[in-house]
Amino acid sequence: MRKSVLIVGGGTAGWMTAAYMARMLAADTPGGVSITLVESEEIGILGVGEGTFPIIRKTMGRIGLDESDLIKHADATFKQGIRFNNWKKNPADDPADSYFHPFQVASQHTDMDLLPYWLLGVAGDVPWSECCTVQERAVEAKLAPKLISHPNYEAPLNYAYHFDATKLAALVRSRAMEMGVKRLIDTIDDVKLDEDGAIASVTAREHGDLTADLFIDCTGFRARLIGETLGSEFTSYKNELFCDRAVALQVPYEQAGGPIPSCTYTTAKDYGWIWDIGLHERRGLGYVYSSKYCDEETAVATLKAHIGPAADNLQHRLLKFEPGYRKTQWHKNCVGIGLSVGFIEPLEATGISFAEVAALMLCNLFPWSGDYERSATQFNNAMSKRFEHVKDFIKLHYYLTERDDTAFWRDNQDPATASEYLKGKLEQWRHRPPSFLDIDASHDIFDENSWQYILYGMGFKTDISAREGALRFFDDARNEFASIRQQSENAKRAVPTHRDLVSEVCQSGFKPQPRRARR
Repeated sequence: MRKSVLIVGGGTAGWMTAAYMARMLAADTPGGVSITLVESEEIGILGVGEGTFPIIRKTMGRIGLDESDLIKHADATFKQGIRFNNWKKNPADDPADSYFHPFQVASQHTDMDLLPYWLLGVAGDVPWSECCTVQERAVEAKLAPKLISHPNYEAPLNYAYHFDATKLAALVRSRAMEMGVKRLIDTIDDVKLDEDGAIASVTAREHGDLTADLFIDCTGFRARLIGETLGSEFTSYKNELFCDRAVALQVPYEQAGGPIPSCTYTTAKDYGWIWDIGLHERRGLGYVYSSKYCDEETAVATLKAHIGPAADNLQHRLLKFEPGYRKTQWHKNCVGIGLSVGFIEPLEATGISFAEVAALMLCNLFPWSGDYERSATQFNNAMSKRFEHVKDFIKLHYYLTERDDTAFWRDNQDPATASEYLKGKLEQWRHRPPSFLDIDASHDIFDENSWQYILYGMGFKTDISAREGALRFFDDARNEFASIRQQSENAKRAVPTHRDLVSEVCQSGFKPQPRRARR
């Protein structure tokens, strides 16, 4: 008998899960899984978080979305990393304080790791992110990460996207329905359990009782199934990550057709930080802050002051959240995906990444034989580790600050607000840099490169003088640093501006060149 899945809730998480499952579980074949998604027109898409992480490219490619369509129909632009302004030092002391988290992996020259040589000063007084990859200079010049002739989702520089969340959900919805997903527009009024405590059915206002072998909760913060009905407990991170509010605005460009940044700008403020991203015709900005230290009125004033006169007559949206997650995200025949099971502030755009990973694991652990319990145990353990590790990575951005201009920043430096795991790693990294040994490839979204970029961007010191005598490739390192500088100059001549590439794709799409046959 054909297995059935009912996804409750649409939006980015719901439709991405539907599309991914349809592709991987053959929803369009008689032997595949039957997938239905029910969403209410009364509940809008949250749509303030518009950034992603590079794994989004693999997901989009796997579900069969053409990259040109993503740019044309979801207003997608390229994101090559994140610029952090005023995170390390008091703005009054150093207004130009800034560092960059590129998506590109640090350059490796044969068997030589460049980082030890940078730590020993071989590159001079140049930030690690700038001397180990061409990406920072490309971003500063507002260049694209690829050419119009590159294939779908492939490029010499690593990248993700910014996009319009509402348009992306509609685009992925169309693709999911092409692959056999059935859409119901309705509101869920009730959830019924069977005698074992599993979900027996959900009651829709127009369609009545809806049954399935597996229910997926994509109802956002309400967590209608996994939280309200099944009572999965929420683990709060509010004692480690203080931000729990965001006010957001959409701002038109001052000049049509102007440059589009190819990174997210994040600017630290008194009680949190402001994001600034560029789409085709507008910027999306928001102030993520802590309600313990700041009220909504002050937050809006801070955001509008940051934007300037262009924000004077704009209405903001308020998002309330508590950082944390549910350790039990798969209970009996119900799986929570997206905001229904957790949210960590959008500093490194991990929200959609969690949904992508959950959909991937769900497809691999799908209970074809009816063994829900073993699949649920493996799924819950893996997702819990992912949340814990991401929480520590986000905390790192705050914990290493030297800012003492407000209580928010002073309190973030308190050792009591950091996990023992994070503090232990920092002690290790005082005499050796982060490496692959510190990363769990099965559970970590961020690899050692990302940890290095944040650590050294925030001014962390790693003393490796004890091993200096064992390093033999100083001349090679100098040559490689010089080569990267030259490659950066070459990129400025070879790669189009971000705006030019987006405009060309919107007009005619990507034009991949045939691959040369290998001899």
